[in-house]
Amino acid sequence: MARYTGPKVRISRRFNEPILGDNKALQKKNYAPGMHGKGKKRKQSEYAIQLAEKQKAKFIYGVLERQFAHTFDKATRKKGVTGEVLLQMLEARLDNVVYRLGIAITRRAARQLVVHKHVVVNGDVVNIPSYTLKPGDVIEVREKSKSLEAITNSLAFKSAQKYNWLEWDGREFTGKLINLPIRQDIPENINEQLIVELYSK
Repeated sequence: MARYTGPKVRISRRFNEPILGDNKALQKKNYAPGMHGKGKKRKQSEYAIQLAEKQKAKFIYGVLERQFAHTFDKATRKKGVTGEVLLQMLEARLDNVVYRLGIAITRRAARQLVVHKHVVVNGDVVNIPSYTLKPGDVIEVREKSKSLEAITNSLAFKSAQKYNWLEWDGREFTGKLINLPIRQDIPENINEQLIVELYSK
């Protein structure tokens, strides 16, 4: 499965945001990557701004172009505001929920845990990162995986961060998707309306 495996710092500097979790690099070099990164910025077209927002969302959630377009298409068919529904669908991905629960320190790490069958959904092992969870679904770490250093370290690091649409039992290593988050509860700095406008052209 193809994924972006290049320098994370380069992506964060392109959008001037720590979207892949490397804030220190931005503090050192607060300008775009490349030999002309410090040069004067050209005024971007409306299309370029919309495209950049879509690319940013793709990198944040680790989704490829075709998969992202498919998710957007499904979002347009659901009730509600398309942009918000799109973000809700991205948030309901299994790899993202594993990350939000604190089981993994990054979405990349969450994807690996899922692929390597360390995660159980409603009693069954699921190894598909894009698996869409529904409200009421129970996510847990497999019994034999509870002592994995990557998981215990991540849970210790992220224990303070909580989301009101998720429930977590640290003793049982079990979480639950209570409901889909409303827009103001999704912390990502994404202007979803720009993405909707881009796909509407």
